[in-house]
Amino acid sequence: MKFSESMQKLDRRYIYIVLAIAVILPLVFPIGFKTYSTTPVEDLYRHIDAIAGRDDMAIIMDFTHDPGVMPELYPMDLAILRHCFERNIKVFTISFLPQGAAIIQLALSEVKEDYPDIEANIDYCNFGFKPWGLKLPIMLGMGDDIAKAVETNSEGLKLENLPIMQDIKNYDNIQVVVEISGSSMGQFWVTYARAKFGVDVAVGLTAVMAADVYPLLQTGQFIGSLGGLKGAAEYEQLVDIFAMNGQEFSKKKARNMKWVEQAYKNIPEKARLYKYNKARIGMDAQAIVHVLIILFIILGNIGYFLEQREQKKKYMK
Repeated sequence: MKFSESMQKLDRRYIYIVLAIAVILPLVFPIGFKTYSTTPVEDLYRHIDAIAGRDDMAIIMDFTHDPGVMPELYPMDLAILRHCFERNIKVFTISFLPQGAAIIQLALSEVKEDYPDIEANIDYCNFGFKPWGLKLPIMLGMGDDIAKAVETNSEGLKLENLPIMQDIKNYDNIQVVVEISGSSMGQFWVTYARAKFGVDVAVGLTAVMAADVYPLLQTGQFIGSLGGLKGAAEYEQLVDIFAMNGQEFSKKKARNMKWVEQAYKNIPEKARLYKYNKARIGMDAQAIVHVLIILFIILGNIGYFLEQREQKKKYMK
C-alpha cells in the first residue's frame, strides 16, 4: 500500500492510542516545559500582591464554577489562595452555585495543610454558598457594608462579630474581586460592583472563554485575567518565584528565564508538591498533544494531495 493510501485509511484507533499515551506519560513523568508569563496574569498577580501584610485590605474570590471545569480552574483556585496565605493577604471566598461551595472547602483544606498558622475568620473568611437570586443584592450591598450584605459565613457566624472584619467595611477595603468561572459571570461584577463602586475586577476562566474578555481587558474593566490551564500555569510560576521566595514582583525578572530557573532552585519543598504544579504538568501534556494533532493534520493533508495526484495521473493515462 502506498503512503498516500495508508494515510487516508489509517485506523483512527491508532491515533487515539498515540494521543492517550501523549497525555498520560507527561502527567506521570512531568517534562517541565518553560512557562512564559503574560501581561494579564502578571497584572493580576501584582495587583493582589500590592496589599501583602495589610489588615485593612482584602480580596474576594468568587468560585462560581462546578466540577466540570475543575481541570482548568481548580489550579487557579489553589494558586491564588496559596499566594494570599504566603503573603499574608486577607481573602474572602463566596460561591453562587451549590457545587462551588464544596470546591471552596476542598481548595481551602488543601492549601491550609501547608499553612497551619493561617486561621479561619482571622486570615480568611469563607462566605460559602449564597443563592443565585441574592447575587445582585449581595454585589450591590457589599458596596455599603459587606457584613450586612452577606450577613453570615459558611458556619453561620455573624460577619460583624468576626476578627477579620475589624478593618474591613465595604468595597473601599477590597483590592480586587477575582471571579473564577466557566461563564461570563465576571461581567456581572463589572456591571454592578465596578460600575457603581469602582472596585477592581479580574477573572479566571476556561480557555475557550478567554478571548471574550480581551475587549474588557483593553478598556480596563478587568484589571487582569487567567485564561485556562495556561493562565493557571503562569500564576503558579509567579507564586513560586516571587511569593515563595519572599520577593516583590518584577516584570523584568518574571520574563528573564535565566533568573526564573535560578529562583526555582531556592523555593521551599512545599512549593514542589504536585497539587501546586497541576497546571504546569497539565501544560506539558497539552503542549505535546497540540504538536501531535498538528502533525497528524499535516500528514493527513500530505496523504490527501499525494492520493489526488496519483488519481490524476491515472486519469491522464
